[in-house]
Amino acid sequence: MSLCVYNTLTRKKEEFKPQSPGKVKMYVCGTTPYDHCHLGHARCYVVFDVIRKYLEYKGYEVTYVQNFTDVDDKIIKRAQELGSKVEDVAEEYISEYFEVMGRLNIREANSYPKTTEHIGEMIQLVEKLIKRGYAYVVDGDVYFEIDKFGSYGKLSHRSREEMRAGARIEVDQRKKNPLDFALWKSSKPEEPFWESPWGRGRPGWHIECSAMSMEHLGASFDIHGGGQDLIFPHHENEMAQSEAATGKPFVRYWIHNGFVTVNREKMSKSLGNFFTVREIYEKYSPDVVRLFLVSQYYRSPMDFSDGKLEEARKSLERFRSILENIKFLLKGLKAEKKSIFPKVEDSSVVEAKEKFTTAMDDDFNTARAFGCIFDLVGKANKAISARSPNLTFLLGAERALKSMGSLLGFLKKKAGEKVGIDEFQIEKRIEERNAARGKKDWGKADKIRRDLEKVGIILEDTPFGTRWKYRVIES
Repeated sequence: MSLCVYNTLTRKKEEFKPQSPGKVKMYVCGTTPYDHCHLGHARCYVVFDVIRKYLEYKGYEVTYVQNFTDVDDKIIKRAQELGSKVEDVAEEYISEYFEVMGRLNIREANSYPKTTEHIGEMIQLVEKLIKRGYAYVVDGDVYFEIDKFGSYGKLSHRSREEMRAGARIEVDQRKKNPLDFALWKSSKPEEPFWESPWGRGRPGWHIECSAMSMEHLGASFDIHGGGQDLIFPHHENEMAQSEAATGKPFVRYWIHNGFVTVNREKMSKSLGNFFTVREIYEKYSPDVVRLFLVSQYYRSPMDFSDGKLEEARKSLERFRSILENIKFLLKGLKAEKKSIFPKVEDSSVVEAKEKFTTAMDDDFNTARAFGCIFDLVGKANKAISARSPNLTFLLGAERALKSMGSLLGFLKKKAGEKVGIDEFQIEKRIEERNAARGKKDWGKADKIRRDLEKVGIILEDTPFGTRWKYRVIES
């Protein structure tokens, strides 16, 4: 089965075909750093971390870009409340982002562009939109004229009436249409500003992501991601202004994760059901939080409660327990009986791995993949309890569970191990190498060994099969 992805633009699952064979360009909207990261942030960035890892497992070279909106009305307000500088507030919460997300085992993006570092590109993009007749200037403000972009609304699939009802529209008689949105805002007293052809000011929210994504990934790229709350107006406006400026399709696949709810209500400060990641860490480990976040399908709403996290904690204990039990059993048998472990993988393990990849190929369905993992955990528990344990199955189950847990990110690597390659990928490459050796294709087998060595993985061919380990780097 080939990888299929649900595309918000078309409202259907589509076979994934990137613009350039073997390469994927992905942009995910980052945070506005004015406050502590909350569980909704954690869900979004865990989701796209898993997507990135699985694309790499499938053999793609992924370029992943995630921005920071480091100048914004909310940051300005927070800085004024604290009597601090806007840039100091932004840097404080950007630092916190990396701390709390790093503990969730989220790999860093290839680049993190900031709004304040790309003002020039934003001004150039606004100038292009004015020149092409899609934008107009009023008293130092610049607005995008939605009526000039005929397909406006194609991403959110909303009528103009629905858009007006769902948007936070500032009453401004100067606009040609109430839905016209700001590309450039004239400066106000006590606010940061930059010089522009229209006077001092700062960029509108939507133009930022267009300029930064196109600067780092090009006029058209493969995946644009974020939470469902960004579909309208942010991503709708982003698509409109980008395609109006370039005349090219902006993004091939729009991917959006579901909301986090509390007692089936969307988490929000106004409802008093708002939880920061730091608060959750006070009661549950980051590994438990990560497992909780990947245990459900990314597009579905995720209901948060202590009970759900307690279930996740028990699941993680069960997962770790079976790995420890298998390790103990195999170590004991090897020492006492000097057993030679078979080279052929058990059919039940092969089936479990196939079901796992089939689930992930179906729009990154981690809920089904999670079920495959714990089906295998259950079978392994029964095998350990048997009078004559099936060593072939247990050895294969141990490897498969480690690699699956690593791919979903709730099985962390030990200190000193290389970050950036998943055990699932390593096992897949070993299988490819074994197949090549079986066909006496020594050139391919040697190439796979060399490729793994380049990323710090050393292979050892033993009487018990091929083993791998991380290269030790002298400090």
